Amino acid sequence: MITHSPDPTFPPDLPIRAPSAIPIDDAVEPFEVAALDLRGRLTRLGPALDELLNKHDYPAPVAKLLGEAIVLTTLLGSALKFDGRFILQTQTDGPVSLMIVDFQAPDRMRAYARFDEKRLAPGLDSAALLGKGHLAMTVDQGPDMSRYQGLVALDGGTLEDAAHEYFLRSEQIPTRVRLAVGEEWRGGEGGPKRRWRAGGMLLQFLPKAPDRAQRDLSPGDAPDGIEIDEAPEDDAWVEGQSLMATVQDVELIDPDLSGERLLYRLFHERGVRVFAPLPLRAQCSCSRDAVSGMLNSFEPQDRADMVKDGKVVVTCEFCSSVYEFTPAEAGVV
Repeated sequence: MITHSPDPTFPPDLPIRAPSAIPIDDAVEPFEVAALDLRGRLTRLGPALDELLNKHDYPAPVAKLLGEAIVLTTLLGSALKFDGRFILQTQTDGPVSLMIVDFQAPDRMRAYARFDEKRLAPGLDSAALLGKGHLAMTVDQGPDMSRYQGLVALDGGTLEDAAHEYFLRSEQIPTRVRLAVGEEWRGGEGGPKRRWRAGGMLLQFLPKAPDRAQRDLSPGDAPDGIEIDEAPEDDAWVEGQSLMATVQDVELIDPDLSGERLLYRLFHERGVRVFAPLPLRAQCSCSRDAVSGMLNSFEPQDRADMVKDGKVVVTCEFCSSVYEFTPAEAGVV
């Protein structure tokens, strides 16, 4: 379901230069480590993340978890090669019972979380906030095309764990994901202000030789006493995972460390190609016309029941925009 990293054709005289020291926020930087058959994407989020999380008065633990979901969505959704949507949704029995992140190619994103404040005990980590349920990843190619959806169980693990399980079971592509979200305090008029920052990295092993690709998983129904031949991991993939494991959360969200320098730190011995960054922005797709169309899809009696104090009021769950309609505008006879 998930498209792999970009696969451009490189000219033989591709220029080699030092990594840029200029940090780029709100962007995805695709990269390739050809010597190890690795491809990946690096996300760095600043103002756009801050805007998304500040649309609602989320408690810090909820905002952090939603930030992780946003980063994961950008790592996956930015691989779409058509004008469609990538939607990540969690439904669980934890304190944060619902999260939806909607990425509309090539760059728009919006997000929303539902939580029970009474269950937000101090010290809960991401796994505890999620609880048990499922994670759905949907690719919507448009009104005239079929939707594709992948599901993975959330069984007390993190979003990173769920992503690893999805790629292992569904895509069968060796994949590692890192997600980091943090608060940044910087001085300004009126004193220090809190800003949210996030970063993430996705790394995949995509060898050209078929004999080095991951083998199909055992179906689990082999007769008793039959040993399943489990091939060892490719040395290149072992090295790639080891390098990625050295990445610290602070490096992923450091506003003064450029993405190119971070990738150079990790892969300079093997050589890393960094492609043009893909910009990201926080922008909701709601509009008065869209809400009006949604109201017209309801039965007449349902629309009549929505009238309160002589008007129909609709609030967008994603961006908190409020739309007011007279009964006549809402189609109430």
